[in-house]
Amino acid sequence: MKVTKFTVNPFGENTYVAWDEDTRQAMIVDPGMMQEHERNVVTRFIDDNQLVMQYVLLTHLHIDHVSSARWIADRYGIPVAASPLDEMLASALPQQAQHFRLRIDLDVLTIDRPLHDSDVIKLGGESLQVIASPGHTQGGLIFYVPDSALAFTGDTIFEGSIGRTDLPGGDYETLVTTIRERVLTLPPETLLIPGHGPTTTVANERDYNPYL
Repeated sequence: MKVTKFTVNPFGENTYVAWDEDTRQAMIVDPGMMQEHERNVVTRFIDDNQLVMQYVLLTHLHIDHVSSARWIADRYGIPVAASPLDEMLASALPQQAQHFRLRIDLDVLTIDRPLHDSDVIKLGGESLQVIASPGHTQGGLIFYVPDSALAFTGDTIFEGSIGRTDLPGGDYETLVTTIRERVLTLPPETLLIPGHGPTTTVANERDYNPYL
């Protein structure tokens, strides 16, 4: 699987376009673009590379990760896939914008394809395993691609840090348990692709993350 990162919006959120090289089937993970020029950069990349979009995948439904989810879904005629446990956040996107004083207009986001722990998503010749990762939000998800030894981890874990738990749905003990039982148990060479900041590996976080 090939992955390209776009860092967008005032929160420095990582939006990812990932695709299967043989079929050109692609997905976008956490489209957090808040400005037209950010959307244009991402869609130009998709169109120039003739990618065949299949899914909008959301690791969780905080506003910095989903601002362009419906816009991308409508543009390419694809479903928004996320955990129904985060529907409360999806219905509160306008309030999230007000809370962070963002000058953007967002409607309530509808989840087209509910995802649950142990679900499998096909993308070309690869399979993505859905791993529930509560703690940052109740409906947090990780998308693990075993054949490519990578995992999209959202805001569950970062290089040398972990997700914040002071927002609605967050719980510190739950998050640490999630990381220990659902992230650090992946193969040590697995590349962790987070919602903010640089990539890291399971081995690196197991050995050096001060929160763990």
